Amino acid sequence: MRHPPRSVLLAVSGAVALVGTMTIPAVTARGATPACSVEYSVTGQWDTGFQGAVKITNNTAALSGWSLSFDFADGQKVTQGWNAKWSQSGTTVTAANESYNGSLATGASVGAGFLASRPASGSNAVPTSFKLNGTTCNVDPEPSPTPTEPPATGTAPALHVSGNKLVDASGATRRLLGVNRSGGEFMCVQGYGIWDGPVDDTAVKAIADWKANAVRIPLNEECWLGLSNIKSEYGGANYINAVKDLVARVEAHGMTPIVELHWTYGQYTGNSAGCSDVHATCQKPMPDAQYTPSFWSSVANTFKGDQAVAFDLFNEPYPDRATSTTTQAWQCWRDGGTCPGIGYQVAGMQDLVDAVRATGARNVVLAGGLAYSNDLSQWLTYKPSDPAGNLVAAYHGYNFNTCASESCWNSTLAPVAAQVPLVAGEIGESTCSHGFVDRVMKWFDDHNLSYLGWTWNTWDCSSGPSLISNYDGTPTSYGIGLRDHLRAINP
Repeated sequence: MRHPPRSVLLAVSGAVALVGTMTIPAVTARGATPACSVEYSVTGQWDTGFQGAVKITNNTAALSGWSLSFDFADGQKVTQGWNAKWSQSGTTVTAANESYNGSLATGASVGAGFLASRPASGSNAVPTSFKLNGTTCNVDPEPSPTPTEPPATGTAPALHVSGNKLVDASGATRRLLGVNRSGGEFMCVQGYGIWDGPVDDTAVKAIADWKANAVRIPLNEECWLGLSNIKSEYGGANYINAVKDLVARVEAHGMTPIVELHWTYGQYTGNSAGCSDVHATCQKPMPDAQYTPSFWSSVANTFKGDQAVAFDLFNEPYPDRATSTTTQAWQCWRDGGTCPGIGYQVAGMQDLVDAVRATGARNVVLAGGLAYSNDLSQWLTYKPSDPAGNLVAAYHGYNFNTCASESCWNSTLAPVAAQVPLVAGEIGESTCSHGFVDRVMKWFDDHNLSYLGWTWNTWDCSSGPSLISNYDGTPTSYGIGLRDHLRAINP
C-alpha cells in the first residue's frame, strides 16, 4: 500500500523506545585529532555469521579515493557487502571505495556494511586496528555484546507448507488472519523514529484482542542495513533490535509475525513513480540487486532459528508499469537483472528466494505478483523455485484495484490457491467503510484462505485505510468490519 503524505505521517507519529546498540565507537586519546577514525559495528549476529558496518571519518586532507583495511582474529570471512568493494585475503579485510563515494573531504564520513560468516564455536572479536590508505586510525574498540535472539519456541506455531495449505508442526491448517502494523518502513528513513505509535506489550495485546493471529511488519532496506543516510539511532543495530523485539512480542501473544520488505533503494522516475529519490523513501517497482539480497541474507540469518516468522519478499512489485509487455514484466519479476524501463539492476524473486535459502533458513516465504501484488494471473507460470518447498503466493486487494471482484478472484486467484497457499497480505478500501472488505473476507473464508487488513495505524482513513483511531484498539468505521469478523470466526 502507498502511504499518506508526510504531513499526515508527522501528525500521527509517536515516541519510540530504542534498544541497546552494538556500535563500537572510535575512542581516541585526548589532544590531537587522529588522522582518521573508524566506528565498527556488529549490527546483527547469529550462530554462524553476523552483519557488520564501518563508519570512516577522514580528518586529514581531502581524499579522492580510499581503502580501509583491518584484520579478523576469529576465522570470520566476509561474504558480501555494500557501499564498498569488499575483499579478504587470509585474515585481512579490505573495503575500497565505490565509484560514487570515493571523494572524502576533510571531516567527512562514509559508511559501508557487510555480511560475514564465523565459526559456530568461536567468538566474534572486534578488529583492534584499522588503516585508511595505509595510515593507522586511532581507535580503541571494546568487545561487543552478543545480541539477544528472538524466542525460537514462543506461543506462535512454527509453520511450513503442505500442499496448498499453511500448517503447524502437528499438521493442522493455519490461516493467517490479522493486520498490518505500518511504520517501520517510513519513520526511520524520514528521520523521526522507528515505529509510528506504540509497539509495547499493551499495544500488541490490543491487536490480539481483535482475535488476530498474524501481524505483517513492513521494513525499510536502508534502515536494516544501517546505510549512511539513516540516522544511527534509527538504523543498523538499533533498527534490527527494535524489529526483533516487536517480533518477539507478536509471538508471545500467539500471533504469526510476517516481516516484509516494503521500501528499497534504486532510482525510478518512470510511469507511476512514487518519488524521484534514489533512497528507500517510497515504493519502487522492483527490489534492487545492490542491497536487497544482502538485506534478505541478514534477515534470514537473524530469524532462521524461528520458523514461526514468515518472510514477505517485496511489498508491491509493479514492473508492468515500466515495461512494454506483460511477458517482460513477469520475466523481470522472477529473474531480475536489466529490466526495460527500470534504471537500476533488479533483484528478481528467484534471487531473493536464493538469498534466503543460502543461509539455511526454511521459513515460509511469500511472493506477491504484478500490479502492486494485485495481479497473480501468471504467478504459477513464473513461480520461483524454492528448494525448501515453503513458497506462498501473496495478493493485495483494494476496492480501487483492477482485480477486485468475485469474477476476477475466481478466474485468477482460485487456480493459484489450488496449488500453493495464498495469503492476502493487504486488504482495504478507501471509502472509510467496510463493504468491500466484507466481500473479500467472505470469498477468502469460503476458500479457506488468509487475509490481513491494512493498517493498524491511527491515520485519517480518508488518506489511507486505517483500522483504528486509538492504539488501544478502538476501531474506525472501516476497522469495525475486520474486528467484528475476526471475533466472530475466532470466538
